[in-house]
Amino acid sequence: MKGALGNIMQQAQKMQEDMQKAQAELEALEVTGESGGGMVSILMTGKREVRKVSIDDTLVGDDKEMLEDLVAAAINDAVHKVAKLKKKRGLKPLFPRPPGLKCHSKHAKTRTA
Repeated sequence: MKGALGNIMQQAQKMQEDMQKAQAELEALEVTGESGGGMVSILMTGKREVRKVSIDDTLVGDDKEMLEDLVAAAINDAVHKVAKLKKKRGLKPLFPRPPGLKCHSKHAKTRTA
C-alpha cells in the first residue's frame, strides 16, 4: 500500500512541476495586439505586461480621441490573445473536483475564523 501511495505522490509532484513549467513558458511568450489595420500595435507578454506600444506616424497628428481608442483596442486584442494561448495550452486546475464531491462550508469557516 505504501508503494502505491508513494507512486501517487510522485505522479502528483510531477504534474505540479509540469504545470509550473507550462505556466513559465506561457509567461515568457509575447503576443502582438493590433488595431486600425496595424497602425497601432501592442507587444504584450504572457503575464499581460505591455512591452512596447507602436503608433504609425500618420496617426500622431490626427485626432487624439481616435488614437486613444486605437491604443485601447490594441491592448484588448493582445489581452484576448494571451487568454486564448492559456486556454489552448490547457492551463487548468491541477486536480479537478471529482463528480459528487461537495465542499463543506464548515471547513471553510474554521479556516477563516
